[in-house]
Amino acid sequence: MNTSVLRNGNKVQTIWRSHYVSDSIGVPIHRSHVRREPQLSKAFYSRFPGRKTKDLEFSVPVRSISNKTNGRTLLGSITNSAAIGWYLGMIKTRPILTKSITSALIYTAADFTSQTMTRSSSEAYDVIRTFRMAGYGMMILGPSLHFWFNFVSKVLPKQDLFTTFKKIFMGQAIYGPIMTATFFSVNAALQGEKGKEIVARLKRDMLPTMINNVLYWPVCDFITFRFAPVHLQPLVASKYFLMPHKPLNTSGL
Repeated sequence: MNTSVLRNGNKVQTIWRSHYVSDSIGVPIHRSHVRREPQLSKAFYSRFPGRKTKDLEFSVPVRSISNKTNGRTLLGSITNSAAIGWYLGMIKTRPILTKSITSALIYTAADFTSQTMTRSSSEAYDVIRTFRMAGYGMMILGPSLHFWFNFVSKVLPKQDLFTTFKKIFMGQAIYGPIMTATFFSVNAALQGEKGKEIVARLKRDMLPTMINNVLYWPVCDFITFRFAPVHLQPLVASKYFLMPHKPLNTSGL
C-alpha cells in the first residue's frame, strides 16, 4: 500500500492509494480512502527542499496460498508427461521390442475382455488361451506391424485423402489376408492341430473373417493412416483390438 502527503493550499491531505490486497483466503480486497490532516508548519517542508510531495512506501505482506489439489494435478500431469516421453523415447531407440511388448499387452487385455464377454458364469477363464494371444502379439503381430507400416510409408509417403484410401486398400488386399491366415494357423498349431486340420479351419473361417475385416478395419485404418505418425501407427492400430467387435476373429488391418 502506498501513501502520499500532498499540500493543497493551507491543508495537507494524506492519500492512501488504492491497492488490491489478498486476504487470508486469497480474495482481493479493494481499499481506498482519503483523510484530512491538520495543517503542518513550514518546517516540515523545509526538510525536503524543492519538493512538495513525499512518497512513503509500505510493504504489505500477502499470505501465499498453497492449493494442494492443484499441486496433485500438476504432479499427475508431470508424471503422465514423463511416462509418455519415456514411451516415445523407447519407440525411437528400441522400436521393434517396444511395439512387440505393446502388442502383447493389448492382445492380453483383448483376450481377457473377449472371454469376459463370451463365457458363461460357470466357466473359468482360459489362462492358456490368454498366454497364446500374448505370445502371438509379442512374436508375430508387433514386429509385423512395425515393418508393415514402415513399408507402406515408404511406398506411399503422402497422407492426403487419396493416398490414405490406397493404403487402406493395400491393408485389406495384402496385410489383412496374410495376418488372418497366420493367426488361424499359429493358434491352431498351438492347440495341437495338424496340417489337414489347420487347412480345414482356414477353409471354414477365412472367408467369414475377411468379410468382417472389410466391415470393421477400413474405418480404423483411415484414422490410423490419416492422422497418426508412422512410428505411432502400430500402437493406434493395435488398440482397435480392444474395441467391442466380434472377439479376436480378425487380425488384419
